[in-house]
Amino acid sequence: QVQLVESGGGLVQAGGSLRLSCAASGPTFINHAMGWFRQAPGKEREFVAAIIWSGPRTYYEDSVKGRFTIAKDNAKNTVYLQMNSLKPEDTAVYYCAADSVYNLVVVKRPNSWGQGTQVTVSP
Repeated sequence: QVQLVESGGGLVQAGGSLRLSCAASGPTFINHAMGWFRQAPGKEREFVAAIIWSGPRTYYEDSVKGRFTIAKDNAKNTVYLQMNSLKPEDTAVYYCAADSVYNLVVVKRPNSWGQGTQVTVSP
C-alpha cells in the first residue's frame, strides 16, 4: 500500500492561491495515477484532478479547469495541486489519492488515501 502525506492547506481569501503537496512512499507505483479529491461539509467526496505517474496526462473536474493545475516531481515522489483564483465553494478537506488509472480516474474509487488537509476560502 502506498503511503501518502499531504501538506499545504490553509486559509485564503477569495481570488487567492494555495499549493498542496502530496509525498508518496511505499511500494512502487510506476503504473499508478495520483490525484486529489475533496469533501466539503455535508457533501460527498468528489474528484478534483489526477496525473499519470509515468506520463504527462492529466485530468480535471470541470469546475476547476483553468484554475487548478496538477503536477508531479518524479524524483521527489511528490504530486502538487496549484490552486489559483480560489472561490469560497472550493472550501473543503482535500485528500491525496493513488491507485491504478482505472480506479482513480474512471471509477474514482482509489484504495490509497492521505489523511487530508483543510482548505478554507473566505469571501
